[in-house]
Amino acid sequence: MHTETEKQTPSLSFEFFPPHSTAANLRLWRSVERLAPLAPQFVSVTYGAGGATRERTMSAITTIKDRARLNIAGHLTCVGASREETLEVARSYARKGVKRIVALRGDAPKGESHFTPHPDGFASAAELVAGLKAEGDFDISVAAYPEKHPEAESLKSDVENLKRKVDAGASQAITQFFFEIDDFLRFRDLAVKSGINVPIIPGILPVEDFQKMTRFAAMCKATVPDWMHKAFNNANSLEETGILSTALATELCDDLMNEGVQHLHFYTLNNPDLTYNICRGLGVPVNSFAAQNGLVA
Repeated sequence: MHTETEKQTPSLSFEFFPPHSTAANLRLWRSVERLAPLAPQFVSVTYGAGGATRERTMSAITTIKDRARLNIAGHLTCVGASREETLEVARSYARKGVKRIVALRGDAPKGESHFTPHPDGFASAAELVAGLKAEGDFDISVAAYPEKHPEAESLKSDVENLKRKVDAGASQAITQFFFEIDDFLRFRDLAVKSGINVPIIPGILPVEDFQKMTRFAAMCKATVPDWMHKAFNNANSLEETGILSTALATELCDDLMNEGVQHLHFYTLNNPDLTYNICRGLGVPVNSFAAQNGLVA
């Protein structure tokens, strides 16, 4: 275990999703303004099944890159598109100067229960990664699941799938959110034993709306511990909920850093304040260049 004196301020990344309305667009830009001064290593913008948010994703990427001058990672999935259509999206990212990609198999489109590959498409994230590496010099992140993917037969088989993605060319893996550090450490140990030698980056979800989060967690089979139910049920106001969420996530991140984690990835849900407060609580400084250039909300 790393000692307190060895712990350093972590590098950061933030995930945003593309806006669906004018109000949501303002919310996204406020999120970027609020978090850019924390000098993230990169930020990512999600991409809907079958390219459902393609135009909005591209617009968001362009705006963030041009106005905030942040390193961007574009998401890309295998859902509902041929190999050529998928690779053309990657090329469009590259034309915008975006060489980071979060490569995902993707979930089944709304109304369908299982992922079905496009007849001419990539059948898995590992195939997508291989296709991207053959296409160009992309820096590729992939997904990892500390409690295993809902469709995986076992944690072991899921780790084997992660290794296929890494062997295909992924340079790092970002995990699904979790709330118990032992789940992450167990998974990381298993990954290392399986020969996976890229960083396993923990995905952190600050809890803004506990009930909404539990519904989402149930869909992706992420465990919400009993102690969290009790703690949030005892929060009697939005202010108390915010304080609790900030404290719990800050403690989790601090524990992860004590275990040698050097990078934290935050699922912001385009709600920046909790993430900002957590990062400041961890000792992340505000970047003076960003502040001087009007990127502090």
